[in-house]
Amino acid sequence: MTLHLDHALGRSVAVRAGDVSLFTYVYRPDTVRLESPKPYLHPISTLAGDVVSLFRPHDHVWHKGIAWSLPHVGEHNFWGGPTYVHGSFYVQLDNNGSAVHREMTGLSGARGRADIAHRLDWISQDGQAIIDERRALTATVLDGTSWVLIFETAMTNVSGATLNIGSPTTKGRENAGYGGLFWRGPRSFTGGMVQSPAGSGAADDLRGTRADWFAFRGLHDETGRSSTIVMVDDAANPQHPPQWFTRSAEFACLCPAPFFSEELPLAHGQTVTFKYAVVVASGDHGTDGTAALAAQGRLALTTLGAPSPAAGVAA
Repeated sequence: MTLHLDHALGRSVAVRAGDVSLFTYVYRPDTVRLESPKPYLHPISTLAGDVVSLFRPHDHVWHKGIAWSLPHVGEHNFWGGPTYVHGSFYVQLDNNGSAVHREMTGLSGARGRADIAHRLDWISQDGQAIIDERRALTATVLDGTSWVLIFETAMTNVSGATLNIGSPTTKGRENAGYGGLFWRGPRSFTGGMVQSPAGSGAADDLRGTRADWFAFRGLHDETGRSSTIVMVDDAANPQHPPQWFTRSAEFACLCPAPFFSEELPLAHGQTVTFKYAVVVASGDHGTDGTAALAAQGRLALTTLGAPSPAAGVAA
């Protein structure tokens, strides 16, 4: 299926499959400083047209669809909102950084796929350069019910000192290791089913466990239809298989969290790379069908994506 790209210059790229909008990638948002401005994908829709993302929910206004968000990069917060400080819980500090679009390096729709690539500067609240990032997104339709997004990032430390990348858990908060590629689902997905290769169940029971992939199966208001999101971690990513941060009782979210319980030290000049597949499917495919969607995502990781260094940490 041919994918169409609509580029709002200096703002966003929308990707369509026929008449269905799959996602809009906002690479230059108008986000306020408190929410740590960064690119995000929203709205994200299935091939049936059901929206499977949420933007600026009242409980966490810094949650925006799918975004690459890191709460503890050295002393800097590229997640948004207050920072976890052990003994004081969450404190609003003057450390909300921004991931700022620098230049578009690739934009095409051909051979049944859409490709977006750009460079970003991660800037501290006081204006210092922290990270130089190269990012690529690739999307293609898999079959009549599902499509896949490949997300790749290469982050180089340009801060002048070692950056310890962590999470609230590495700072002392138990089982709160969020940070990484974070998906926030629709309000109607609250109470939905979370599944991993080990089985399915309540998100609280699965949070913090290690797995190659996690899935979320939820219901939509109005139509009553179901949709499924599957996130797959590339085998070459640091800390693979990662621990996962997920919720379903309070709200719907998934996050492969490579810094969940162990900080990753990134020396000045070093580059760390990550790669993920996100499968977006119409319907509830059941336990076996959801595992099959994960297998499709795993295959896409090996066949799609922009040329980039192998995932991991390089000098």
